[in-house]
Amino acid sequence: MMSKPQPAWKQPVQQFIAGGSAGLVEVSIMHPLDLVKTRFQIQRGPDDPQRYKSLADCFKTMWRNEGPLSFYKGILPPILAETPKRAVKFFTFERYKNLFSFGSSTPSAMAFTLAGLCSGLTEAVIINPFEVVKVKLQAERIALSQQPSTIHTAREIVRTDGLGLRGLNKGLTSTLGRHGVFNMIYFGFYHNVKNLIPESKDKKVDFLRKFGIGLTAGTLGSCINIPFDVAKSRIQGPQPVPGEIKYRTCFATIATVYKEEGYLALYKGLLPKIMRLGPGGAIMLLVYEHVFDWLHHHW
Repeated sequence: MMSKPQPAWKQPVQQFIAGGSAGLVEVSIMHPLDLVKTRFQIQRGPDDPQRYKSLADCFKTMWRNEGPLSFYKGILPPILAETPKRAVKFFTFERYKNLFSFGSSTPSAMAFTLAGLCSGLTEAVIINPFEVVKVKLQAERIALSQQPSTIHTAREIVRTDGLGLRGLNKGLTSTLGRHGVFNMIYFGFYHNVKNLIPESKDKKVDFLRKFGIGLTAGTLGSCINIPFDVAKSRIQGPQPVPGEIKYRTCFATIATVYKEEGYLALYKGLLPKIMRLGPGGAIMLLVYEHVFDWLHHHW
């Protein structure tokens, strides 16, 4: 007996729900590393009196001065944003993949890559206001109990600087670069390499195959897109001199950081970023595939 075909709307909804679930799981597990990455990226150089000496020093200093809950500063914006953000990420990737396949049932390597790029650009436009609020909260070196709420912080940004490119959409170009480049590599590498490595009948081995490819995809994407990430943190974070805007635009900020602090400054926060988005990238892909498969068979 043939199964009844699914309505046309059901698969996109399943993709949207699976993507949102993947984002929620990933941010809940990996947020402390995102916070540590931001702290490293907004450091100004060797003369910064609050400079962290190492990753371990950052963890110890925050634990001692701000308390254990400080590692979850700024988590509400990503939690509120991650479900729709990752839902959009995976949903738009599937839509762009179909678009760039030009009717073919087997997408090409270029189709995966272009779909990743376009999904990243779409994701960036949606997520940037949440990122502005998150970075402001993460940059404050006070106990979590003393920190203003997420809603209060967002209102203060809008009241002071508005909704435009100096306010709640500050750093949009760098966010476009960060997400566009990351998703292009992340999806392009994962799907193309996964198709080259044969699927194993052993579920544990196949899980490790997918996790390893996802881990590598997330790590490569993190290494290549981090200059955009540093620029984003500098633009959206506190400026060196209060009341004076030093970091305004993406490429000008990258040039300024390179000129004043050297090439390696463009890779600040790379270790915690890899520690987050390497395994985090693998977690997202695996959660997405498992939730989508479950929804496909049970709904």
